[in-house]
Amino acid sequence: MTPSKLGAAVRAAVVAAVEAGELAVTPPAEVAVERPRVKEHGDYATSIALQLAKPAGRPPRAVAELLAARLRTVEGIAEVHVAGPGFLNLRLAQASLGSVAVQVLAAGAAYGTNDAAAGQKVNLEFVSANPTGPIHIGGVRWAAVGDALGRLLEASGAEVTREYYVNDAGVQIDRFAASLLAAARSEPTPEEGYAGAYVAEWAQRVLDREPDLLKQPEEQALERFRTLGLQVALEEIRASLAGFGVEFDVWFSELSLKGSGAVERALDRLREQGHVFDLDGAVWLRTTDFGDDKDRVLVKSDGSGTYFLSDAAYYVDKRERGFDRCIYMLGADHHGYVGRLRALAACAGDDPAQSIEVLIGQLVNVLKAGEPIRMSKRAGTIVTLEDLLELTGPDAARYTLARSSTDSTLDLDVDLVTRQSSDNPVFYVQYAATRAASVLRNAADMGIAEPDPASVDLSLLAHPREAELLLALAEFPQVVATAAELREPHRVARYLEEKVAKAAQRFWDDCQVLPKGDEEVAATAAPRLLLWRATRVVLENGLRLLGVTAPERM
Repeated sequence: MTPSKLGAAVRAAVVAAVEAGELAVTPPAEVAVERPRVKEHGDYATSIALQLAKPAGRPPRAVAELLAARLRTVEGIAEVHVAGPGFLNLRLAQASLGSVAVQVLAAGAAYGTNDAAAGQKVNLEFVSANPTGPIHIGGVRWAAVGDALGRLLEASGAEVTREYYVNDAGVQIDRFAASLLAAARSEPTPEEGYAGAYVAEWAQRVLDREPDLLKQPEEQALERFRTLGLQVALEEIRASLAGFGVEFDVWFSELSLKGSGAVERALDRLREQGHVFDLDGAVWLRTTDFGDDKDRVLVKSDGSGTYFLSDAAYYVDKRERGFDRCIYMLGADHHGYVGRLRALAACAGDDPAQSIEVLIGQLVNVLKAGEPIRMSKRAGTIVTLEDLLELTGPDAARYTLARSSTDSTLDLDVDLVTRQSSDNPVFYVQYAATRAASVLRNAADMGIAEPDPASVDLSLLAHPREAELLLALAEFPQVVATAAELREPHRVARYLEEKVAKAAQRFWDDCQVLPKGDEEVAATAAPRLLLWRATRVVLENGLRLLGVTAPERM
């Protein structure tokens, strides 16, 4: 019995008590059950009686006793105790607890999914680095976390579009084109231009496409370096991200906003909502109406649009494309965008609480031998995605970047994440998945048939280590739902480490599965093999949500 099913059973007891006239309350939509901190208190606990006591006009313990009497008759619940001021502590029957393994195997790759976000059409924008250089370590963190978040939202039923916003307009692109042209001519980097070995590499790739480009007049050559340089940059960025296991559904060009009329449509929509005003020859948006620290200029007095006008057009365009919720994942230096983007959504006539989210991620420091790695061989001043993959490989990098809350700065220790030992979190979890595969493989080699879940005596899973592992597996659907709801993929990683892998290690240490030497196959072999299969499924599913492989062998 999973926590969700147990919660439904408790709610059913409440409903039955209401229908019988024993409680005068409105039954809650859901009842939460949790693992108690003290194992001796039972497998699960709920505070529902304390929540219902006041509206029922009854003491909490009286409500708890009433519900306990009904729950003791529910199949699969072995014991119900009332504790403290009115907590209900529940212990499951052994066969009921063992049925978790069967449920995991029946669902397979779908175990852990839910429909909490069903019907939502989500635009998830992440990475979105300027196409003026390779992906740097800050963008890499968002690549790992953003892709994992997309997987979590899809596991919760949402329709997710992963989008990369290409900043291909503005001064930085002018400097980029000028830097490429200078490199092609073997001239010094222009003031405020882009340096690094990659600039010369990309300039040569442009020349490979148009060998006579340097013979063209200055302005024509500059424009071609702009166009072809962007192509080269985006090809490299796409390839780098693909090597990291990250694919985008949409690559959205900032330049396309102007050509498509999106800017004009956004201005019209904002004017219709009554939040646009003219002052000193410029066009402004009164974002202070919705909590922004100051009003924002949309069109400057010289008639040119601001970056914020592009932001407005881009947001409105997303909503016109039918997205219910627009999630922006931005770097540590973008805290100021939270208020202004939410205010922008409100000015456009939307409810920001429903239509927009702005997530901010903190910086990453890459360490080797305890010292920060500060420079890339190609980029000169930053650590790139290629640098990181060369040091760690994709699995170690993705897992490590996704396993910590983005609210805090992350120190990524290359020596640790590549170490094959239990103190390396990704190795620890992947090794647990490998061990599960090994047990099943060894059973097949011994000629032990794969057990049919329908014929296995689940009551034989009576060892405390088996119960611990089963309870851990039962938590997975709730972990996925919570991680998606809170936009925190690291919850999945920590669950795999601290609950599943740890419980699997203890199960391995204390519960023999296969016979040794001339021993006969024990009656417990079949249910324990079933449990190892279920463990492998949960580890595979959890790692897949993080974009990490679950190897068969290591």
